[in-house]
Amino acid sequence: MKAEIITIGDEILLGQIVDTNSAFIANELFQNNVSVNTISSIADTREALLEALKRASMRSDLVIITGGLGPTNDDVTKKTAAEFFHVDLIRSPEVFQHVENIFLKRKNQPMLSVNLAQADILENSEVLFNDVGTAPGMWVSHNGVNYAFLPGVPFEMRFLIKERVIPKIREMGSYVSLSNRYILTVGIGESFLAKSIEDIENNLPEDMQLAYLPAINQVLLRLSARGENKEDTIAALEKVEAEIVKRVEKHVVAQKDISIESVILNICLERGKTIVTAESCTGGSIASRLTSVPGYSAVFLGSVVAYDNAVKTSFLGVPVEHIKKYGAVSDEVVTAMAVGGRSRMNADYCLATSGIAGPGGGSQEKPVGTVWVALAGPNGTKSKVFHFHNDRLINIERSVQQAFYMLWKELVGQSHG
Repeated sequence: MKAEIITIGDEILLGQIVDTNSAFIANELFQNNVSVNTISSIADTREALLEALKRASMRSDLVIITGGLGPTNDDVTKKTAAEFFHVDLIRSPEVFQHVENIFLKRKNQPMLSVNLAQADILENSEVLFNDVGTAPGMWVSHNGVNYAFLPGVPFEMRFLIKERVIPKIREMGSYVSLSNRYILTVGIGESFLAKSIEDIENNLPEDMQLAYLPAINQVLLRLSARGENKEDTIAALEKVEAEIVKRVEKHVVAQKDISIESVILNICLERGKTIVTAESCTGGSIASRLTSVPGYSAVFLGSVVAYDNAVKTSFLGVPVEHIKKYGAVSDEVVTAMAVGGRSRMNADYCLATSGIAGPGGGSQEKPVGTVWVALAGPNGTKSKVFHFHNDRLINIERSVQQAFYMLWKELVGQSHG
């Protein structure tokens, strides 16, 4: 079954909101063996929707449309869909009663005449009742293609997908099983990774695909396969997965779709280890990334953002002489920050950073992008200098990723080199 997702809204095209609906829908469809071939965002206009529906009807078996079902004049989805299907809009007594009941419960919010339009549905549609909002969804089967029209409000859309759309898809049945396997690698560039496993990729079965999802200092590999028997499909995926892992073993962080910070959390939880950070150029970004993962309160004790040299000396115990002699961006200073942070916050590991993120502050000796990262732990202190480029945000993100990589290598017992 080929599926397509169409999100409607000028606010998406203007960048005012991020289209999270498509990601949610695509994931739910994948879990039910439906592959999404096309995702598009269009303007909230009659012309844009007519064109999108025309294209979708020629290439997809299932089309899910979100947005534009509200009662105001700028919501044109229902009228345009009626034009596309050559049907009328009719008022549904059941939907009208549902909408009226919602407003009766809102004692301080009367039902306005404009809300009556919420009960208007496509003549050829089946109502997908919306228990968490006033705008109903609609299911239409037309010329061999199924269409689901859903409100764009995320929590309403999610309810309708899970409780109304997915059950209908399951009733239709699917004869193809879709499965994925993931391999998270760090410390190897996409091109080098591809070269390392080139022969494996070239010999993949016809029904299997390998995708590279690169990010800063990491590449997530996604192996996908489809087949009539799910167990056989998974077994074939696992065989190829094992070949890839064996080939690039020292770079494999996890065999699942997971962040490196989550991997570090799991290791520290298993071993009862704690982490702190002493950050200068990263400004607390390492701590922020760690604490954004649920469960880090069990292993993360705290952070010192020592942006000013006085904070480095007073809170972290960095010798003033080190800063005068070597400068704040130096091996000596970042090492002292890591040692001091670990000692003063009584942790097993301390990650420290000091550098010149940019755009200013560089010199010929230490240009913008020069960053020192250090790790103090039970086995001593390691440090490394990096020379990034001139983009401040990217320099900070690279520093954060290198810090995670350094800690992960320490935890799994790899040489830092």
